[in-house]
Amino acid sequence: MTLSLTLTEALWFLPFVLPICIWVALSDLRAMRIPNVAVLALAGVFLGIGLVLVLGVGAWTFETYLWRLAALGVVLVIGFVISSLGLVGAGDAKFAAAMAPFVAPGDGLFFLMLFALVLIGSWVTHRTAGRVPALRRATADWASWDQGKLFPMGVALAGALAIYLALGLSAGL
Repeated sequence: MTLSLTLTEALWFLPFVLPICIWVALSDLRAMRIPNVAVLALAGVFLGIGLVLVLGVGAWTFETYLWRLAALGVVLVIGFVISSLGLVGAGDAKFAAAMAPFVAPGDGLFFLMLFALVLIGSWVTHRTAGRVPALRRATADWASWDQGKLFPMGVALAGALAIYLALGLSAGL
């Protein structure tokens, strides 16, 4: 399968997005919360780098930029509905919305499948790691260990975005 995400997009986005993804994953593991400032940082990266792709590099038209930005609004509304039903946390919904503009329109289905795989892998890894005594002692303050059926979804969300952008980078090289 060929990604719609271009090498140029991946090159510009990944260096700025990756640290935010790591921050979100660790925050969710530690406190079962995704900080609003992390969501705003991710949205800010899209706003800024997206404009660079339009005005500086010429890789996008302004229309492309606006359509990508519209995805944020659509996912935010869907996320709020899902969050109000108690299916995901509000931070998860907001972070998913901030992630949406980074996914190329032709890659939506691919990204959902990637997210599903990362979610399953993250869940299995988290549950397995939680049974390792040395790891539990080293991360005893992590709230995610003792949440019963709840899972730090930010790990899977952030992981899927980072992997997607890395795949775009590797596919273009």
